[in-house]
Amino acid sequence: MIRSMTGFGQSGRRIPGFRMQVEVRSVNHRYAETSVKINREWLSLEDGIKKLVARDIKRGRADVYVTVEPDGQSGKKLVIDWELASAYMEAANQLKAKFGLTDEPRLEDLLKVPELLHPGESALGEPAFPEQELMACVEEAAAQLSVMRMAEGAHLHEDLIRRLAVLDGHLADMKAISAEVVGDYSRKLASRIQELLPQDAVMDTGRLEQEIALMADRCSIDEELTRLASHMAQFSGLLDTEEPVGRKLDFLIQEMNREVNTVGSKANRYELSKLVVELKAELEKIREQVQNIE
Repeated sequence: MIRSMTGFGQSGRRIPGFRMQVEVRSVNHRYAETSVKINREWLSLEDGIKKLVARDIKRGRADVYVTVEPDGQSGKKLVIDWELASAYMEAANQLKAKFGLTDEPRLEDLLKVPELLHPGESALGEPAFPEQELMACVEEAAAQLSVMRMAEGAHLHEDLIRRLAVLDGHLADMKAISAEVVGDYSRKLASRIQELLPQDAVMDTGRLEQEIALMADRCSIDEELTRLASHMAQFSGLLDTEEPVGRKLDFLIQEMNREVNTVGSKANRYELSKLVVELKAELEKIREQVQNIE
């Protein structure tokens, strides 16, 4: 089944000492490309993350956003600067004696002293960076991305099958009209010649047949319709293959447009010209959808 190039996946987890969040977004791109945005101190993991995300992406651009933060629950403790506290209390007592004050220093006043308290070392030691946990988080996000790309691919498949059925209907109408063109032209030409000839003149049927044959050769669209039907059959077959087919489908759309343009240049009836316009409009819608296929 075809897969879309657009999708999103995310995963997050909390472990002792760290919170982590991974988001993966993919969009249309001519080639396969993966970009990772991660904290500078963990850039050594970038290559491994790229390989993990790109494992299931054959075409499209994937942007990976990795956020890892301390969770604030790693056993940190606050250290009191006792010398600063003593100096503050001594200064407070001197001020009391100097100005005859009666107020006593309060705990809340002490806690407002800048740099009186500062973070100390963890009682349990610093937790090691959870590389394995992070890679597992990346793998979960990449798996979600893959599921979404497959689901989007299923919708694209359904839409394209519907549009191919529309094309097939237009193609059948073209074939029916094409079969009538030569007969109509023959009758009209013979009638016109008969009107122009003198009453006692005899029509040169050999020349008439030659003229009709030339016209039929110039206006015949049988080859174009045959090639168009072949391209449509190939297109339909590619929709059910497992390998990435976006580029092949895009090429077939170009070839189908080429055949329809040729039919348009040969069209000598309003009904054919109208069908050409409808075919081109439908092919453009298909081309837009194909741009999303891996």
